[in-house]
Amino acid sequence: MPAWLTQSVIYEINTATFSAAGDFAGVTARLADLEALGVNLLWLMPVHPAGKLNSKPPFGSPYAVRDYYAINPRYGTAKDLHALVDAAHARHMRVIIDIVANHTAWDSVLMQHPAFYKHDAQGRIVPPNADWTDVAALDYSNPSVRTYMTAMLEYWLRDFDLDGFRCDVAGLVPVDFWEHARTSLEKVKPDLVMLAEWDQPELLRRAFDLDYSWPLYKTLKSVMSGEAPASSLRTTWEEQNAKFQPGALHMQFSDNHDEDRATALFGDHGALAASALMFTLDGVPMLYNGMEVGDSTESGGDALFHQLKIFWPGANRRPRFLPFYRKLIALRRASKTLQQGSLVWIDNSAPDCVLTFERRLEAQTMLIAINLSNRPSRFAFPGKPQLFRGLDSNAPAPQAVSLAAWDYAFWERV
Repeated sequence: MPAWLTQSVIYEINTATFSAAGDFAGVTARLADLEALGVNLLWLMPVHPAGKLNSKPPFGSPYAVRDYYAINPRYGTAKDLHALVDAAHARHMRVIIDIVANHTAWDSVLMQHPAFYKHDAQGRIVPPNADWTDVAALDYSNPSVRTYMTAMLEYWLRDFDLDGFRCDVAGLVPVDFWEHARTSLEKVKPDLVMLAEWDQPELLRRAFDLDYSWPLYKTLKSVMSGEAPASSLRTTWEEQNAKFQPGALHMQFSDNHDEDRATALFGDHGALAASALMFTLDGVPMLYNGMEVGDSTESGGDALFHQLKIFWPGANRRPRFLPFYRKLIALRRASKTLQQGSLVWIDNSAPDCVLTFERRLEAQTMLIAINLSNRPSRFAFPGKPQLFRGLDSNAPAPQAVSLAAWDYAFWERV
């Protein structure tokens, strides 16, 4: 794991929707805004040309790749991508790109090598599953596939000075491929980062640095909708923690391109409460494409294929969002306790509504309370000595705490 990873805040960019132009230049033009926001690890969704054959209307999925060595001309040229990466590096931001290693488009350049693909009993190339009709499954039992894909990953690291990869449906590709590829990639860039879109302990053994905290996100949706108590997040965290080796790192998120927007799912106040949680948990937090202005433009499901633009004027409609995220990100990046500290759950008298925990690192302790319900809550920490002060004031933490709906409070030990 690269030493810089726990100090990172990830920002996922859908190039097609991030700017009016929908290209690399449009991303480069907003790098100053992203720097001011405080994010420092940019993830570009697939930069490759998307397939047309059997594609899903109207534009096809960016995850149906036609040529792993090419750039989607809608986004610009290799020169434009170089300019984006160089400009990001100049602002001390790292850049990773999406890699879709499990499957290709049906009109992929690799179709000239039928043996690269999985076949059914009748000898026909098949999709990975019955629902993914726009893509064809690669066959990693063929050593030539492994050689090709490893060389391709090396190419992007070497020629574009990228900082790593986010790997789509990583668990559908054999773990031993990723482990061998990681060894080769570290010879090109020793401190690269590998992010797995999956939830599988074996992937974090040697191949990947972090994965998706999918179980926690699913529980979060149940809690925010009132279907489960806030304490169920603790249960899910403890179950996941027991599965993985000590020190395993997970990406924490409340919004991404596979899901409905957080503002649409949770409402404005709920979306901010969810982010307050994800930025104070252990792991590495992530923002998606316009979250900082409260964007509610559809993104998940079929909307991914429609490429609807971020509504940047939303910053005026939701004036709380940008200051909130700037402050939260600044807190995260300034606090080694939040970046590296252990997580200890703290009981409170309102477990249905309020989640409470500490982050501890050496002599430093931060106490966090988040109301994940749509009603005010008054609660206490049974037996907890009041040795904390509010991070926004010098006032001590009271014996009984009152939080408005979707509100939160942070304290540090004095």
